[in-house]
Formats: sequence, structure tokens, C-alpha cells
Amino acid sequence: MIAPLFDGISIHTLLAVLAGSDTTDPYKIVRGFWDAYYAALPTPPQPDAETFWRTTLNNGTVPGSAPAALNLPLQLNNLPAPAAVGEGLELNFRPDPTIWDGQFSNNHWLQELPKQLTLLTWDNALLISPATAERLGVATNDMVEVSLKGRSLKAAVWIMPGHADDALSIYLGYGRTWADKSSQGLGFNAYTLRSTDAFWFGSGAEVHKTGDSYKLASVQDNSSMAARAPVREATLEDFQKDPQVVTEGAEGRPPSFYPSYDYSGYAWGMQIDLTACIGCNACTIACAIENNIPVVGKEGVINNREMHWIKVDRYYADDLDQPETFFQPRPCMHCETAPCEPVCPVGATVHDHEGLNQMVYNRCVGTRYCSNNCPYKVRHFNFFDYTGDEIPLMEMWRNPDVTVRARGVMEKCTYCVQRINQARYEAEKADRPIQDGEVLTACQQACPTRAIIFGNINDENSLVLKQKRSPLTYSLLGELGTLPRTTYLASVRNPNPELEA
Repeated sequence: MIAPLFDGISIHTLLAVLAGSDTTDPYKIVRGFWDAYYAALPTPPQPDAETFWRTTLNNGTVPGSAPAALNLPLQLNNLPAPAAVGEGLELNFRPDPTIWDGQFSNNHWLQELPKQLTLLTWDNALLISPATAERLGVATNDMVEVSLKGRSLKAAVWIMPGHADDALSIYLGYGRTWADKSSQGLGFNAYTLRSTDAFWFGSGAEVHKTGDSYKLASVQDNSSMAARAPVREATLEDFQKDPQVVTEGAEGRPPSFYPSYDYSGYAWGMQIDLTACIGCNACTIACAIENNIPVVGKEGVINNREMHWIKVDRYYADDLDQPETFFQPRPCMHCETAPCEPVCPVGATVHDHEGLNQMVYNRCVGTRYCSNNCPYKVRHFNFFDYTGDEIPLMEMWRNPDVTVRARGVMEKCTYCVQRINQARYEAEKADRPIQDGEVLTACQQACPTRAIIFGNINDENSLVLKQKRSPLTYSLLGELGTLPRTTYLASVRNPNPELEA
């Protein structure tokens, strides 16, 4: 399909040379194998080898090659018993939420993607409940030595609200000693504690402080909305008694000097359902890939310089031993009265005729006045040239429809304006308006629970407008009068009374 890169050869050619074969052409090698396979079939599924070859390539499967189905009985009595009281701590092993078992360690986007609950990046940690941590006298970032069945590992502690007492958890996939330099040595190798009799969990673990500390990089407190009532939530019972219980005090517009805009065509808006959001960060990674967002590394995250255009905040409510956990995706709000716009001295951040708060990157001179004036802290500054030293081959993974930003400019969510424009071109060719659902932002497309809805709020039949008319709708920091185009549906819980009791 394409010429070999860097005058390279395929693995088929290399093996053929090592084997002393007369044929080194990779196509002929592969084709020859399947021609021989076809000739050996007792009852060929196609009339000739050429048809078999083309049909197999088209379907992606070889007829009759599936193994026979196995009828296996379900065995429920061979699971190890949980640890008894007084037998030490239970240690649990889990695949990492981003790099799995370590096979994605060299993917820097995934390394910098925050974990769902801890929001840690570039590391794993020993998770422990607040009560157990207090009993053991350890705190977050403390280095401890964990021992299990004669094996030991030094790891950093992360106190995890809601974690089971007298138990520990650690993610797999870290602590590699032979890997890409940027991921080599990150975290702690939990595989050294696993054994055949403690494959997913084992009892009798012990923890001892080492006196050392280890800096973990979590993004939860970077530009946090905490202490500002960012998440509105209620039980279904409370909401039915008073539909305003989740939005009371969230709206209202103080007097403003901002001009009003007349949106006669499209007016784009977004709605995020906090009841549906599970905090998986799929929207964050989709946005990073779609918009060529660079990674900054662990040190950059510690310095509050991560570049993600959408951040999923995690909040706890009530008792930290058994907390209610809430997630809130936070992209640019695309405010009608955007505080970032009037303070830019060069007009780099502007309001367009469809309600988007846009960035003109080649105007930006890096004053960061816009970031200082943004109450949502959703603007990100390129402190370093993250893309300038890449080889030409690396440019192939970038999205060509999105500008690659240089050092010294501010960047943020654009509502995937490139996707809006693509839908606009297709609609204009068909001489019709853009239909509802034709524009899917990257975050919306990736969301597994459909918590994000985007569309034209000037369209009376659009789903986003119908959701914005819900009594659950509220604006983040709506009392500031910024009139965000991104609004939220408050989280409504319907707990089982018996479980609550």
C-alpha cells in the first residue's frame, strides 16, 4: 500500500533471509502460504485459490478455522476464602485503568491520563483507606514496605476514601526496568508480590514505614473548583418534593457591560449529565487525540501545567469512609459574557457569530491575562515547545485538521470547531442546514454513557435544547453572570432504602 519507511524490510523478508529461502518478496511469501493452505483443504469453501484469497482478505477470517466450542462447567467453590480478622491485611491486585497490565506503558497520552478515582498520573500507588492509614500511621506520599508471603515491595501510599478497611490495593503495569526512557522506572512493580496462590488477592500482608517519601502527581487539586459548589446533587425523593433543590441559587445574571449578541443562524451549546458521568476520562483522552494536545510529563503535572482541554474533577461528599463520589467534566464553558475576551490586549480570544469562544493562536503573545480572568480555569499555556523537536515521521499521528500550537500561546476547548466546519461543508453541498446529531464533538463521541450532548440551541427540536430546558439544568458558577454555553444536569441519585439503612 505504501513504500517502506526508511528503506526498511518486513518481518517476512527478514525471516525468509535467515531461513535461506529463495523468495524474499513479502507478498509472495504470504500468498504462497495461503495458496498451500487452500490446496490442502479437503473441501475448499471457494472454487479456486484466487477467490479464496480475496474472500478471506475481505472478510478478515478464514472459513472453518475457528476452534471447536468448549462446554466448561462453572466452578464456584475454588475461590480462596477472604482473610479472617487478625490475619493481617488483604492485598488486592488490579489492572491499571489507563495502561492496563503495562502493555500501554509507552503511550504517553495514557500515562498522563488521570486514573478514575485517584486522578494520579505517571504512577501507581498503594491504595489504603483513611481508617487503616490512621491505624498504621501512614499518609499520602509516604514510602512503605509491603510484605506478602515472603515477598516484599517498596511503594508510595495514596489514601483512598471509600476503600475497604484492613485491605490494600495496587495497580499492575508499573515499575518496569526495561522500557521507553520516559516510562522506565515509573511507579512500583506489583508483579513482584504476585504468586500462584495470591494471583488477584492474598491475605496476611504487612506494611512498615520506611521513613522516605515519594511525590505522586494528581491533577485533582490543579485548578480545582472545590469549595465553590461545583456539583449540584440530590436524591430522587428530594427532587420530587422540590424540583428547584438542585438549581436554587445557581442562576441569575448581575448587571453587565457586555454587549448582547444576535444569533440568527447556529448557536452551539453543550449539556453534561452528571448523573450519567462515571468519571472514566474517555472524553479527556478523546479530546487529546483529536486536538493534538501534548503531554508535559510528571514534573509538568506536579507544577499544575497539564494541557488537557477537558478535565474530569472528582468530589467526595459526607463520610470519607463511605463517601458519595461525584464526577464533573470541565471543558471551556464558551461563555456568552466571557471574562477572558475583554482583557486580551491583542484580540487573540474572540467571540464568534455562533457563540464559540475562539482562540487565534498566531495572535497570542502569552500574557495569560485570559487565564487569570477565567473563573473556571480551563485555559492552558504552552510553557515549553513540546512538538518542535519531533522527527517528520511523528507528524503522521497528528490530526491534520487541527493546528499544532507552539510555545508561548494559550489553548483550550474549541467545541471541536473543525468538526462543526466539516458538517457545515457537507450541509452546504446538499443545500440544507446542519441536522441535529451531525456534529459530534470528540468528547461526546467517546463518552460510553452518553453524558455529553452537543448541538444547535437555536434548533427547537435539538436534543441539547430539550435537555437545557430540564429543571435539573444549572450553570457552573452561574451567579457570576458569565452565561456559559456549557451547562450541567444535576446529579440525581435513587438509592435503595434498604441499602442506605
